[in-house]
Amino acid sequence: MLIVDAQVHIWGANTPERPWPARLEAHRDVPIGKDELLREMDAAGVDRVIIVPPSWEGDRNDLALEAARTHPDRFAVMGRLDTEAPGAREQVRTWRKQPGMLGLRFTFHAPMLLPPLTGGRMDWVWDEAERHGIPIMVLVTHSLVHLIDRIAERHPDLKLVMDHLALTRNTKDEEAFRGLDRLLEIARRTNVAVKASALPCFTNDVYPYRRLHPYLRRVYDAFGPRRMFWGTDLSRLPCTYRQGVTMFTEEMPWLTAEDKAWIMGRGVCEWLGWKER
Repeated sequence: MLIVDAQVHIWGANTPERPWPARLEAHRDVPIGKDELLREMDAAGVDRVIIVPPSWEGDRNDLALEAARTHPDRFAVMGRLDTEAPGAREQVRTWRKQPGMLGLRFTFHAPMLLPPLTGGRMDWVWDEAERHGIPIMVLVTHSLVHLIDRIAERHPDLKLVMDHLALTRNTKDEEAFRGLDRLLEIARRTNVAVKASALPCFTNDVYPYRRLHPYLRRVYDAFGPRRMFWGTDLSRLPCTYRQGVTMFTEEMPWLTAEDKAWIMGRGVCEWLGWKER
């Protein structure tokens, strides 16, 4: 079974030569680089990782693309883009010509990040991404799923992925999943998938996180295994990387072997167009 993590961050130190935007903090003090990530992957039995450059580095994709260039069989990238920078439209048109680049990822989980989404300034991005076959990952909360639903309706050939089941950071258990019905409603859009990622961060339970299992069953029933992608967001995971894997592969008996093959890697690779070598 191919095991592909749908989201991991790598980043470099905040230095004068490579400064971060002001007032942003990383998941941990010491950066994770590609070499450490490869060691973690090998120990946990993870074959591939989709690198998602973190927001605290701004709109940089350099380290992620370098990792994909040097290890194309292990890494690919869903990159960040400043949509209001000069030349952004041309960048989108040639986005997937960058070696290792699979698509785009945007974050709208905080009020200061919302104006481009709610004010229509992102409309051209959805148009161009649909036209050029570029999949997009989006980080929103349950209260904003209706906005993604409208985008999915207007752009039926645009492949969208909702990060972390659209959960709100720093919420746990019942509070975190209170708005899950809003996410499940968008399952009727066949061009929308979800990342079942970072989930141990959203419970006070301990491994194997059985409090989460009923919620995951509801997501599975709505989206099916081909549109439900496993991931960890490793740098903030409260358990070992291996436990992040076995939570799905060993602790959910209602998943068939075929289900697990789709959820654990085949589904996200097909959705994003990451071909097996």
